[in-house]
Amino acid sequence: MAKSLYIQSVIDAAKGRPKSTQWYRDKIKEFGQPGAMDLIRDGKRDNKPFYGRLNMFFYDPKFKKTLPYYDTFPLVLPLEPYPDGFLGINLHYLPMKLRLQLLDRLVDYSNNTNFDESTRLAVDYSKLKKINLIKPTLKRYLASRVKTQFRRIDADEFTVATLLPVQRFKKGSAAEVYSDSRKMI
Repeated sequence: MAKSLYIQSVIDAAKGRPKSTQWYRDKIKEFGQPGAMDLIRDGKRDNKPFYGRLNMFFYDPKFKKTLPYYDTFPLVLPLEPYPDGFLGINLHYLPMKLRLQLLDRLVDYSNNTNFDESTRLAVDYSKLKKINLIKPTLKRYLASRVKTQFRRIDADEFTVATLLPVQRFKKGSAAEVYSDSRKMI
């Protein structure tokens, strides 16, 4: 399976050994910030979201004029399909520390402990609704507003993808988004 050259280089640097969050953050800084289109182009892609896995894609919200802010390059775990799109958890709405805490909770729902391309997160809203961390991350996505293919993030890439500072908030700063998110939790 094709993997992002950037994400794979961080995974290769870990040499298969568990590393601290700070190690990953330092390595990401060392390699520099990847381009969003490069991340999408270098991985497994499809026109439909990959359920049970994280997804990256470009998005243009229908109601962006009335939203206080929005993310045009979300990192989403799709939860429930709808005829015109899906409900998902966008990890970018949480600061890094809380993203990792939520990811930790989500991997409890893994179908196996391989943490590779065979691993899926068996989740839906009913299983997660009591986790306070998801409140600010729940977003409804319309298929007609997705501007690229969905880039699949496999379980071995979850940590690196979650730590990448690639969120693209419009109409508000990351600090503002994180402040509002903390108030919702």
